[in-house]
Amino acid sequence: MALPLIALSFLLLLAVGYRLHGRYVARQLALDDTRATPARERADGVDFVPTRPFYLFGQHFSAIAAAGPIAGPIVACQSWGWLPCLAWIAVGVVLIGAVHDFLALAASVRHGGTSLAEITRVQLGAPAGRALLGFIAIALVYVIVAFADLTAGTFVDGSEELAAAQGFHKGGAVAAASCLYLLLALLLGVLQRCLPRLPLWLLTLLFVPATFLATWSGTLLSHHFLLDHRTWTLLILAYCGVASVTPVSLLLQPRGYLGGFVLYSALAAGTLGLFCGGYAIEQPAWKGFDAGGATGAAWPFLFVTIACGACSGFHGLVCSGTTSKQLDKESHARPVGYGAMLAEAFVALIALATIMIVSPAASSGLSPGRIYGDGIGRFVTLAIGEEHLAFATTFGAMAFSTFVFDTLDVCTRLGRYIVQELFDWRGRAGAAGATLVTLAAPAALLLAGDRDDYRRYWTLFGASNQLLAALALVTLAVWLKRSGRKFAFVLAPLLFVLATTLAALLHIAWTNLSQAAQAAASGAPISVALLNGVAALLLSALALFLAAIGARRLRAPASVPES
Repeated sequence: MALPLIALSFLLLLAVGYRLHGRYVARQLALDDTRATPARERADGVDFVPTRPFYLFGQHFSAIAAAGPIAGPIVACQSWGWLPCLAWIAVGVVLIGAVHDFLALAASVRHGGTSLAEITRVQLGAPAGRALLGFIAIALVYVIVAFADLTAGTFVDGSEELAAAQGFHKGGAVAAASCLYLLLALLLGVLQRCLPRLPLWLLTLLFVPATFLATWSGTLLSHHFLLDHRTWTLLILAYCGVASVTPVSLLLQPRGYLGGFVLYSALAAGTLGLFCGGYAIEQPAWKGFDAGGATGAAWPFLFVTIACGACSGFHGLVCSGTTSKQLDKESHARPVGYGAMLAEAFVALIALATIMIVSPAASSGLSPGRIYGDGIGRFVTLAIGEEHLAFATTFGAMAFSTFVFDTLDVCTRLGRYIVQELFDWRGRAGAAGATLVTLAAPAALLLAGDRDDYRRYWTLFGASNQLLAALALVTLAVWLKRSGRKFAFVLAPLLFVLATTLAALLHIAWTNLSQAAQAAASGAPISVALLNGVAALLLSALALFLAAIGARRLRAPASVPES
């Protein structure tokens, strides 16, 4: 099958899904714009800020579109072939991922902009709420570790071919461009706070071109941003700490808005490559059920490897942690929640295409970020010419780091919310202390490990991430039932994701604890395998506990419908 035909069929499926299934879910929620959203009821200029839907879409899309929809499809394609990856992304996003995001956003708005854990406490009881907080805390550690390591990797990766031909360092160029991009976002936030009457269209005309100028400047400044992997890791964590306590209107919103245009441009480049590149598919459609090694069997591991491209529990944290506090009207929940998840699936398709057009031999040993960045660079040169390959590949790698960067500080902010909620820490001192607690475990793991250790955490991250989505669907199904609404459309996705992710986690626990036992028998020190095995067991136990409570609530009589 030709690549353009695959892409066209995929886009048509997304459009039909938004039109039909998205509208069906919206009817079950009975969205009402006469209700005052938490952003309006509790507007404080820091966390609760009514935001225009287009602006919020960009910020939300930037936050959820992390490494998962890029690295996951690439790794999965290398292991099992492109066809099962494409099928899971297409079907999973319409019936599971987008539904999860939409419901999580709407439920948080109806619960006063509270977190998913607080919604679980209200719907399932205090023990369930505490259990989910513990689950999220463990999962967030793996998100921060994996994504910080990936981002630092893009800042140090070089390109021998371009270094010889263009005289620049690709990793340094990406680092320079990313730092300039963050400074531009901060400047945009300052201008909006100091000069609130400036129209958004004028700021867009000024700052969006400046963002692309930052990419070009990165190619000129590449040799001034050459730091080692560990230093970049620490700097990224430090940035996340500062960003997590900065008012959303000063950094998170403008960074997400500008990042949205970077991501839209990457989507445009990907669309150009899909439909006009004339590339042949080099990867096999199917490589076999069992990929062997650390990857394992297609079920359950293909589904958790692709992670965010089809369904992501982390999105529920973003929806209920930051986005619900900025939703101006309830009707905006459908384009922001359901629509942004469909857009992320298209990101996953483009990432999948960047590996599909490379032969297995040529892609062997390359990191997902390298494959994606080089692929987007090839697509960009279709428009600007091969002579600008240095800029194009820098832009491609910067787009990847932007996906990850924009999630990292949101993830840290969400962790800060959870710690403050657990210990009832208030004020600026409480926020600072909660941020340090959130970053302590990821910093320790990253400092103790080596470069590219994300590979040792990725499958556990993917499994815990999608299991979190299943647990969120448990809570959301209970909420719908207790509100007197239909909830049957949630049950099949819930059961499939729950069974798949629990199977993956239990397999991870067994293999890692077996490795740890072998290492202990040989006198080796405590290994990452032991930490992964214990974490997988804890996550499985918490999930089973929450699922049992949810099953009892779903069997109970429905409550009086919401007013």
